[in-house]
Amino acid sequence: MIRLTGEMREAFANALAEGAPALLATASAACVPDVAFKGSLIVWDDEHLAFWERSHGRTLRNIAENPHVCVHFRNAGRRLSWKLFGRARLIRTGDLREQIMAQTPEAELRQDPERRGIAVLIAVDEVRQGGETIMTRD
Repeated sequence: MIRLTGEMREAFANALAEGAPALLATASAACVPDVAFKGSLIVWDDEHLAFWERSHGRTLRNIAENPHVCVHFRNAGRRLSWKLFGRARLIRTGDLREQIMAQTPEAELRQDPERRGIAVLIAVDEVRQGGETIMTRD
């Protein structure tokens, strides 16, 4: 069962301010990998992460071709580290896009003054900590 914790929610919410933005790994349909820092990654609910994709670059193209992603969160100061594996969905319009944008850190939104970003929702399928799987989707 996937049930993201309050500790995870707080850690992701403070990651950018604490200088520990998460890494998002994606891959194209041809299996070419890419990794990017995502300062807007948050715990959306018990089973999902979300972020505001403002760059319109490789991350966006890869998710459109292949929804499988891995998020690596590490905050050495808090001694926390998780890998979260899941499937990403692009949300270009509608209420959910607006809700995710509203939860995006202001520092990230300042980089997108015209609000052209795309919301991304990740359904988490597995969480690993210290090399061990601690949660899986049923």
